[in-house]
Amino acid sequence: MRHLLTEIRVLRVREEATAIRSAVRGADPRTARREIILCASAAAFSLMPLFLAPPVRPVTAVLEALWATLLVPARRLRPAAAMLGASALVVGANVWTMAVVPLVVLAAARRVERPWRAIGRSCALFAVLALAKVLIVSDDVLVTLGGGALSGVIVLVLPALAGLMLGRRRPLVRLLKERNAYLEQARVLTDEAARMQERNRIAGEMHDLLGHRLSLISVHAGALELAADRQAPALAGQAELLRTTAGTALQELREILGVLRHTDLAGEERGTREDITALVTESRKAGSAVELDWAVPETTEVGFRTRQAIHRLVREGLTNALKHAAGAPTRVVVRNAGGGVEVSVVNEAPRAEARSQGGTSSGLVGCQERVSLLGGTFEAGALPGGGFRVAAWLPAEGTRTPVEPGGGQGTWAPAPDQVLTWPRVLGSGCLAVTVVLPTVAFLVILLVAEVVR
Repeated sequence: MRHLLTEIRVLRVREEATAIRSAVRGADPRTARREIILCASAAAFSLMPLFLAPPVRPVTAVLEALWATLLVPARRLRPAAAMLGASALVVGANVWTMAVVPLVVLAAARRVERPWRAIGRSCALFAVLALAKVLIVSDDVLVTLGGGALSGVIVLVLPALAGLMLGRRRPLVRLLKERNAYLEQARVLTDEAARMQERNRIAGEMHDLLGHRLSLISVHAGALELAADRQAPALAGQAELLRTTAGTALQELREILGVLRHTDLAGEERGTREDITALVTESRKAGSAVELDWAVPETTEVGFRTRQAIHRLVREGLTNALKHAAGAPTRVVVRNAGGGVEVSVVNEAPRAEARSQGGTSSGLVGCQERVSLLGGTFEAGALPGGGFRVAAWLPAEGTRTPVEPGGGQGTWAPAPDQVLTWPRVLGSGCLAVTVVLPTVAFLVILLVAEVVR
């Protein structure tokens, strides 16, 4: 029977050693480095004073210092055993290990599964060891018992209570963080649903009003083109341009409605060389003398939003040149610059007989907003010679998150009273800090007295 119990104990020790070895090997490198530094600090703090003032029993003092060093990693692997081992150091002869005990007990009490049972066992072991020390070594029993009881309460019980409070705070903090994440996600989904509903309403209104009008314009333009072929062949080209422009406007309206309804337009080839060339060709058909200077290599990766912005800028510049400077030479430049794409549309001064059709500059405002959302720069203004220039620099990727109404960066920002901030997290542990203040004061007095002595 005794042999069987011995084998069982040996197996338990082996299993414990295997578990510790696996935990050490699977530890995070940063955690391992931190534990090594803490162990080295504990060993240095417990051993260095012994060289300055050799104790009466140096071997025992060194063993206590090594024991305190071993308790530092044990507080993570076996917290209950670390608390029991720390209680043995309180009755030791090496006073410098006393400073390691509260830290080990506080950290172990945060991780132990049954803290009250571990605290009770540690106090019971300390009481037994302190009583044995008094009966064997000390002559003044009452004074020694009183000092030992005070040391046990301050160094063991108070740090254990503080660790218990901090350990109970962990699941509360985790729960509050999960609640915050849930509330933020719920608000984002609610806002997204409301935004989607509003976009669908706007898309429906635009489809019913503008779509119907543009369809009528396209039909009448087609009839006008047929009539012009028979009665006024000189105007047939202008009638055809009117029909194709109406059809293009109707197609672009459908694209805008698709954007409002979150339709995926990733397949649309906007902002490419072929697309810009088509815009320039349309302007030439309308009577503008437009030149294109495209200097963006085919290997350059340009994001979808940046390509959309290039199309919008060139189209707006050519439209303004046609409205306000009809017939004036215009130059479109698209090139690489500063890790992005630079776009400019410059027209010369209009002819004397050309009259501006006026405008509200809303197109330029829209271009400026689009460029700013992508993180680029935009400028537009008259030139000294009487011309006009529209230019912008766009990042190649164009991945900046759009700013939502209300100041958020693409997602909803929770209300201040719904955010779990670090001051609130730390404030919930103020009671634990207050509990360990007597421990800190006691250790300072004890170590100062040891140095003076």
